Amino acid sequence: MTSMKKRIAATLTATILATTLAAPAAATEIPAIRISSYKGSILEVGERSGLIIGPSDTDYSVTSSAPDTVAVEQVLTFWVAVAKAEGSAEITASNSVGESGAVTLTVGPATPATPEASAGGNSVSLTDNLEIRQEMIRLINQTRKANGVSELPVNEALMNAAQVCSNQRYTWHHAPEESKAATDAGYPYGFGDNLTVFTGTADAAQRAVDNWTNSPGHFETMIDPRCDCIGVGVTQYNGITYCYLFLGIPNSVNFYA
Repeated sequence: MTSMKKRIAATLTATILATTLAAPAAATEIPAIRISSYKGSILEVGERSGLIIGPSDTDYSVTSSAPDTVAVEQVLTFWVAVAKAEGSAEITASNSVGESGAVTLTVGPATPATPEASAGGNSVSLTDNLEIRQEMIRLINQTRKANGVSELPVNEALMNAAQVCSNQRYTWHHAPEESKAATDAGYPYGFGDNLTVFTGTADAAQRAVDNWTNSPGHFETMIDPRCDCIGVGVTQYNGITYCYLFLGIPNSVNFYA
């Protein structure tokens, strides 16, 4: 009987071992690609919104689950979502090694737009120069990554605040006005910001980031590890380019709020 028990135990042990060896290793989770929309997840019929996709320095393929609702277009190296009709669509970005990420965009009915007024009384929009702004964000995130800090997602409130300030065509910092712009746009915390102004409109994103990179104080703001989101504004007027960078600092205080 004892011999029989030993044989049964040995058989069970061999079976368990074989089953364990045959079991496949747990699949490694593929990290999601970050994808967000300049104007947030809710668009109006007829709106266009640049897509921010990260990590940077990667070629992506972008598709829509419902192109008749939200189409996607490639403009140079950028991707843009185009709101066609009311409804929702999932926008998916994937790369050559099979990694992917997605964002759901919802389209509501169009409403009459009220343009903002610049300091000079000209009609301007918070959505001006989206392609330049998208390239600027890509270059800033590229710089942050190269310096060992995290890339940043777009914050719609900071995008609007930065554009409000660039539309004023400031040539030096106006701390109360900048802080009020962030508060009015709905950003509840403190932030860091950079400003640069230069003659000419070509290669604006690269020139702005180069200017900030070559200025120690501006560079430290650009790569500040405390920041968790980003917004930029670009205004071009009479051959002059005005650029603002806003970087959100969570749980800090906006003293002008």
